[in-house]
Amino acid sequence: MNLSAVIPTILGIPFDAQSSYLRGAAEAPTKIRQALACDASNHWTETGVDLGAAGIYEDGGDLEFLERDAFAAIENGADEIIRLGKRPVCLGGDHSITYPIVKAVARKYSGLTIFHFDAHPDLYDEFEGNRLSHACPFARIMEAGLAKRLVQVGIRTINRHQREQVQKFGVEVVEMSTLPAYDTLKAAGPIYITFDMDVLDPAFAPGISHREPGGMSVREAIAHLQAIEGEIVGADLVEFNPVRDVDGMTATVAAKILKEILGKMIAG
Repeated sequence: MNLSAVIPTILGIPFDAQSSYLRGAAEAPTKIRQALACDASNHWTETGVDLGAAGIYEDGGDLEFLERDAFAAIENGADEIIRLGKRPVCLGGDHSITYPIVKAVARKYSGLTIFHFDAHPDLYDEFEGNRLSHACPFARIMEAGLAKRLVQVGIRTINRHQREQVQKFGVEVVEMSTLPAYDTLKAAGPIYITFDMDVLDPAFAPGISHREPGGMSVREAIAHLQAIEGEIVGADLVEFNPVRDVDGMTATVAAKILKEILGKMIAG
């Protein structure tokens, strides 16, 4: 499939009701857009794409919904972008949003490979009695057969239960201590990228709810994104919590990651 004409479309998903520790990530889409538009930098990506060029990507604004029907609204929002012949790039929000987004993406693209950047595997069968927690989306995705392959990069908090889940679902876990892992980021067939901001060391991104020291630098993260080989059909950027940010640092980093994901999708 030639995706060069399938325009990436940003969709803000201001939802953090499934956060288990702190809320605030619902405020992230606006902050990321502001940082992306800031005159402190230009619109060129490191892959040579000018995001300031007319029509190179679109912004569909923020999804509007009530918390009680959020997952259905998120799925429908992503589905609408896909039905219009575009590729969703969703700005969370907490990581629970990935499950309904992937439900929509998988209907269009079978045999999906998910490249998941995170400090946490998010594979709990349930967390604090909640099967839809932001700690559980990849258990839901894998048990529903929505992806043929799940590769998790930067993990550094895995416990016994989640190791059992890894075995159960055949997840490929690349723990932080074993990086780099460039050769792992190649796939035949459609690719979905989900980037949790806490994969980064909190020294680079303090504006997150679950700070986990010992993570990636921004440069390491970009290098791994650029190493991805295959057809990227969608992406999300989640778990930036502006309430915890310091001087807009994490917003700037999130905008940089978004810029490079968009550039990678457009450049192919």
